[in-house]
Amino acid sequence: MKYKDWLNEWLENTVKPTVKYRTYEKYSRIINRQVIPELGAHELNDLTATTLQTYTAKLSAKYSANTVNGIVAVIRSSLERACQIGLTDKQFADSIKRPKIIEKQVECFSVEEQKKIEAYIINSNKDKMFGIILCLYTGLRIGELLALKWTDIDFDKAFISITKACNDSWKNGKYVKQIDTPKTIMSKRLIPIPRQLLQSLKVIRKRSKSDMVVSSDSIEQISIRSYQRTFELVLKKLKIPHKGFHSLRHTFATRAIECGMDVKTLSEILGHKNSTITLNRYTHSLLEHKTMMMNKLGKLFG
Repeated sequence: MKYKDWLNEWLENTVKPTVKYRTYEKYSRIINRQVIPELGAHELNDLTATTLQTYTAKLSAKYSANTVNGIVAVIRSSLERACQIGLTDKQFADSIKRPKIIEKQVECFSVEEQKKIEAYIINSNKDKMFGIILCLYTGLRIGELLALKWTDIDFDKAFISITKACNDSWKNGKYVKQIDTPKTIMSKRLIPIPRQLLQSLKVIRKRSKSDMVVSSDSIEQISIRSYQRTFELVLKKLKIPHKGFHSLRHTFATRAIECGMDVKTLSEILGHKNSTITLNRYTHSLLEHKTMMMNKLGKLFG
């Protein structure tokens, strides 16, 4: 059986019924763009360790380590399943030496930049943009923010309930917003709202004609790409160097550490699987905070 035939069968009968639709779409793109053009014509039994390693080396010269590992993961999963059901005697994907992933340096906004962003949004009187401030003070991912409904906010108890997220799906020549479950089990969480933000949210809620927290008069369902562009324009107007929307989440975490929030609490608010992820990601910020604390302690000396 040719690998391309198995990939299509595996994608439809094994992947599609068992994963989120966005994962299925991701696998489909990888298979059709990267895997089939290079390996699709091979018979399953011809995919030797050498063939797979040569292909991985070729990928590594073209893509980042994260991208290569994503492609290799699809190949490995598909060949493991083929072996399990007896389509091939042996699979060699386990033997592939993959490039080492280097954790990207966390980018966040300075306190001065953050204040400029906040002032601009407040003075703009555009309720749609308040979601940016909400991310700065809750650490929400953009998909969680744009899936947020007013019913997800408890104004009496002052917390946000994260039970869903959204993503952009390419359909009929355009991006369509799709609501799905959150990224992981730990992503389902309650986030307390700082009381300073609560009053602003109440005012926006009264003015809103939508079920969604982030909406506009012309479009209720704002796509991720559209909101990212809005954020980029804000930075451009303020002459702040470009950073991705996710930097708002990193900024929240950094400010939280600077304010003395413990790692366990921060980890739960961010929806990380465990505190180790938080520790590894914000090592630099934590070190600065520890140094400040130690210098404060050192004042007792002498």
